Amino acid sequence: MNFAVLASGHGGNLQAIIDAVKAGKIKAQLKAVISDKKDAYALKRAQQAGIAALHINPKDFPDRESFDRCVVERLQGFGVDFVVLAGYMRLVSIYFIQQYPHRILNIHPSLLPAFKGMHAIRDAFEHGVKVTGPTVHFVVEAADDGPIILQEAVAIAPEDSLESLEEKVHQAEHRIFPQAIDLFVRGKLKIEGRRVIITG
Repeated sequence: MNFAVLASGHGGNLQAIIDAVKAGKIKAQLKAVISDKKDAYALKRAQQAGIAALHINPKDFPDRESFDRCVVERLQGFGVDFVVLAGYMRLVSIYFIQQYPHRILNIHPSLLPAFKGMHAIRDAFEHGVKVTGPTVHFVVEAADDGPIILQEAVAIAPEDSLESLEEKVHQAEHRIFPQAIDLFVRGKLKIEGRRVIITG
């Protein structure tokens, strides 16, 4: 199987995925990394790993769907079977989702359905919860609302700062995201309504 990663930022999760592919822990070909940000470090990570790295500027398009149509065209050119969103800070359009139904995986830094949105770690920290952690889920039209594949609980210690909690959550992300991609590639995920059953 071939896949692509869409990323907007530093690319920590992307690096974990690249490392897992190289180690044979994900038996699929990472064909391309696409970013909506020209200076995203994720693009440099891709280049360093010998993976096609593309910047597509949203400002060149009149609306979200037009942008996504261009992205999908590029993905099709790489023969991509599924898509991974790793710190991709744009909502994808219905058109995009329709091209890859139940074949788009995203990671969110909270235990969904709690703390949706852009500042999940900060929101959990400020709310005073005792446990948070990342969620890997399939992408649907509603943001942060698709069937959940994997989650990992991260305890919030009394001495944790927002920065130390962010680091703990990111480390958990780097563990479960490659695992979830591997399960998908091996055909081990079965969607039943809102539930994802891990088979075998």
